[in-house]
Amino acid sequence: MNMTRSEAMTEQLNRPPAETVLEMRGVTKSYHGAIAVNEVDFTLRRGEVHALLGENGAGKSTLTKMMSGVTAPTSGEVLLDGAPYSAETPAEAREHGVVMVFQETSLVNSMTVAQNLYLGDEKAFNRLRPLYISAQVFLSSLNFEVDPWALAGTLGAAKKQMVEIARAVHHEARIIIFDEPTTALTPEEKEHFFALVRRLKAKGVSIIFISHALEEALEIADRITILRDGSHVITDDTHAFDRESIVRHMVGRDLSAQIYSGGTRTPRPRGPLRLSVENLSMGKAVRNNSFSVFAGQVTGLFGLIGSGRTETAKIVSGVLKRNTFHGGTVRLDGKAVRYRVPRQAMKDGVLYVTEDRKVEGFFETMSIRDNLVMGRLAQRGGPLVLNSAEARALYDDWKKRLNIKALSDESKVVELSGGNQQKVVIAKSLVQEPRLIIFDEPTRGVDVGAIAEIHEMINGLAEAGLAVVVISSYLPEVRSLSDRILVMRTGRVVAEFDPDASEDEIMFASVH
Repeated sequence: MNMTRSEAMTEQLNRPPAETVLEMRGVTKSYHGAIAVNEVDFTLRRGEVHALLGENGAGKSTLTKMMSGVTAPTSGEVLLDGAPYSAETPAEAREHGVVMVFQETSLVNSMTVAQNLYLGDEKAFNRLRPLYISAQVFLSSLNFEVDPWALAGTLGAAKKQMVEIARAVHHEARIIIFDEPTTALTPEEKEHFFALVRRLKAKGVSIIFISHALEEALEIADRITILRDGSHVITDDTHAFDRESIVRHMVGRDLSAQIYSGGTRTPRPRGPLRLSVENLSMGKAVRNNSFSVFAGQVTGLFGLIGSGRTETAKIVSGVLKRNTFHGGTVRLDGKAVRYRVPRQAMKDGVLYVTEDRKVEGFFETMSIRDNLVMGRLAQRGGPLVLNSAEARALYDDWKKRLNIKALSDESKVVELSGGNQQKVVIAKSLVQEPRLIIFDEPTRGVDVGAIAEIHEMINGLAEAGLAVVVISSYLPEVRSLSDRILVMRTGRVVAEFDPDASEDEIMFASVH
């Protein structure tokens, strides 16, 4: 049963002082002389949900990685149950009861769900049938509908996240760190997850909850700590905050008027018809899907997970192939096209910016500059090679344009925060000067400051005459950005709305 804010406040005030299980004192972490976390103090109480908030690059993940054995602090002290604590590996941290569920999943794709679930806890001799039955029962107890026999590599982002969460709970950890656990979950799945968190809390498990969804932190957390630029800003009980105050502490200014202001502006006029899709079909995922996209506008594509949004975008951009027979027609500027590989689409100026940046979006062991160079070389009619001066100018230009933050010019993309990784993915696409660009979940796992910057960039592309498609599971984002909103259900577009349509109307169309 959900409590009101005043009831939650009364419960917190009447609660006896809780025991501190984890404490960090003056913890600092630097990489090659650049400080990522600067003398941060942090406490975690037994049986509490503690939200850790901040912009990308604020130090949230670095702080929690020091707790979970991924990295060691440069200086400072960490205490577990009042005793000095230092885990050199995640496995060692797990032995102490500290488990982290990462934003980017760490499942072994070639293994089944059940094998991943029990990885590290195998017996000398395993009987497969009881193992899978046990996994099925355990997943069902968490209200997670995941097939234990399925290979992890075949799962979507939401199912992978469920397995990660289930694995942490299976280890019976005393402290669980969730890094963006709900980004890929549907609203119903989020409710199941929150119910699970409350059950864990009732058992005395301590939860650290990292999220860019501020409303979720306000709903589930007992206390909130905010970091900015690697330093501690404030820690207080949740009832002392609202969304606006959290944003001010995170970025040092009020951004509430800059994002998610759907329904308050006049849609941009339609330019030339850029994309026409008729009866597009691919297996059971996309069925007789028809829609149009115009230059100079942002077309929002909304639908629940499984509605066929991403599959449609990937067919248009050559990542997936439509049915060979009766697969429909795709026209770009009136010309029928059938892309069999993304490179063909890229040469025509059609680009898809993936929702899974880690797997599909960038070369993680290469620098930002080298990623941008690779994007530039892929441009239609682009150069065959860039000299060092041209590469440097390209890097300086896009780093400034998208405000990409890195510890050094030689930082690898994998070392960047999630929001800055997303900016690199976007920049690597924009250097190719597309005519049609499709953004799939462009702000997933991105902080409020970066959201405002990405939204401004997307609007600027439309105003410059590009045809822009934005796929998002977050309805306020769709309404804020879109000039037209297309709603997908069961593999096809079923309704079209103006941005001033109510959320209830749009959501109703997506489920009925």
